Order: sequence, then C-alpha cells, then structure tokens
Amino acid sequence: MLAFQGIANVAFVMAKPPSLIRAEQPLPPDLTAADRSISLGTATSSRRRDLVFVVNPRGANGRTGEQWKRLLPYLRSRLGSECNICESLTSGPCQAIDITREAIREGAHAVVAVGGDGTLHEVVNGFFWGGKPVSSHDPNASHRTAFGLIPLGTGSDFARTYGWKNDPHDAIDRIAMGLRSQVDVGVTSGESGEPHYFINEADIHLSAKAGYYASRYKKFGNLCYVIGALQAFFGHQNRNFRIKVDGGDWEVCSQVTALCVGNAKFFGGGMKIAPNAHPSSGNFEVVILQDFKWYDFILKLHKLYNGTHLSVKNVSSRSVQSIEVEEIVPSDSIYVQSDGEFLGFLPRKFCILPGAIEMIC
Repeated sequence: MLAFQGIANVAFVMAKPPSLIRAEQPLPPDLTAADRSISLGTATSSRRRDLVFVVNPRGANGRTGEQWKRLLPYLRSRLGSECNICESLTSGPCQAIDITREAIREGAHAVVAVGGDGTLHEVVNGFFWGGKPVSSHDPNASHRTAFGLIPLGTGSDFARTYGWKNDPHDAIDRIAMGLRSQVDVGVTSGESGEPHYFINEADIHLSAKAGYYASRYKKFGNLCYVIGALQAFFGHQNRNFRIKVDGGDWEVCSQVTALCVGNAKFFGGGMKIAPNAHPSSGNFEVVILQDFKWYDFILKLHKLYNGTHLSVKNVSSRSVQSIEVEEIVPSDSIYVQSDGEFLGFLPRKFCILPGAIEMIC
C-alpha cells in the first residue's frame, strides 16, 4: 500500500459556505458511511453531480496552482448550475490517491485530475484498492465514478493520444458535456507482488532511467526530458533480457536499450514511442529498442517524435495483453517506471485491464 503523507486541503465551491475536509488513510471496504471521517457533502442524495477536482498547486513550479485560480471563474460559470464543484488541493505525494478513493466511496460522479501526468497517475491509482477497483468493494454502488483530466502540468502526454488541445477551457467543456468511454488500465507487479496501475505507459532501462533523472529538473519544463536523457546515457550499458508474452515461452532479447509498454502513444514530453497504442484497444503496444548507441538517438530522435521509428533497424513492436521481463543475469539495477513515476527495478510483469475505468472524453 502506498503510504499517505500529509493532509489535503479540500474546499467545497458551492452555494452554501465552504467547509473543510481532509483525506485520511485508505479505509477498509467494510466500513459504513457513518464510520467514515470524510464527507463529500449532503448533495450526493440530490440530482446535482458531485465533481471532485484534484489539484497539485505546486505542479510545474507553481504554475498549475496559478492557472487553476484563473480557471475557477470559467469552471463555475460552465458547471456551477448543474454540479457540486469540490476542489481538493494536495500538498504532498500520494494524497491524490486517497482523495480519489474516498470520493469514489462517497459516490462522486467524477474525479478530475488537474495537472500533469503525475497527478493523473495518482488519480488513476486511486480508482483501485487491494488489487481491485474501489467500486467493486461496494455491492450497493449505483453508478461508476468516471475520471477526467484538465492538463496543466509539465507533461501532458496522455492527452496527446486523444489529440486534445493544450487548452484547459476545452477540457472543462468536455467535462460539461459528460460523454464517457471505457479505457484500459495497465497493472504492474514486481517480486513484492504489490500492484501498481498506469494509464499511459511503462518503460524499462534507459528510458526509465531518463525519466527518473528528468523528474529532478521539472523546473526547466519539457527540457527536463532532454536533460534526463543526457544524464541517463552516462554509464549506460545495453543488457540481455528474457521476456514472456501472454503467458507463452520465455524469449531472449539481447542488448536491450529500452523496452516500452504503451497503453497510449506518447511519453517523454511528446515522443510518439508507441504509435499503434490506444487506451481502448484492449492491448499494449510493446516497443523494444536493441543495441542503440548514444549517436543513434541523436540521428533518429526526429523519428521517435513523429512515430516513424518502428521502421528503424533494431526496433521491434508487438501487440500484447501481458508481458514479463527479467534480466538473464540479475543485477538489480534496471530501472522501471510508469507514467513518469519510478517503481524500482526488474523483474516485472505487466498486464492490461480492458475497459477497467470510465473516462470523460
């Protein structure tokens, strides 16, 4: 279980005076509503929809918080007459996970991630608890909580797959329309067996190490991905892996530079790494780069951005529902990340959960 740190400041933007609530540790599914310390208000019994907006005000060096303040008047004008707008500001890691879980338990119509892929990643993980969807723990649930996205952070790679404009007003208009579609979610587990969920992509070795370093330089915007990649190249060595696809036999992949498991198309600030992936396909696109040198990335970087790299020598792609990856000679040093979040090291198994949650699109 991911540890919860700090207290979330949550204010209701409603006709009545605002109240304050706070996110607690994830709660066992057998607690009744009376036992819970968090309430999304009495409006859950009315016909007005409860929309919970999870905002990381410190995202993008504070720009997310400033943009959010400027968006609120438009949000209220667009949705305030139909919805109870619940604003939740996080102040530390993992809070968005707990806020999302509690919102689902309280019957929210939707939980909307406001920020970059990191905030979206936490909100998606909040849809699950104990290896199952949070909603499945309540047999009396009358509807499914959807998730939405207002992209405001450093990276918005998931939004690129849908061709959404980089305009939060457009995102609010989508939320106002309320159209939903089922989307796939990836789940990964390591030797500990603890599941971790992702909506965009997961990657291994050089690309994961680059993402790990890039997270240290987010104050530079999308340039952080370039800086992270350059730092990851120092001391990098291609490694020999074993992979097992869809429960089949083990295969040897020699001199692997990077292995990417795409539920969506983009990562790393706009690289179209998995051009055939889509979150409603029911499959991952796994892209493997083998025996790449540092100069290969310089010469072929444009192909990675426009998605034409699958025709390059030593690049392979396949559609899978599950893949297991391990080193032939274990070193406990091969980085793994998903949606830009560092998860640890190999070995790992990745499985797709088709249509696992609903998204406002």
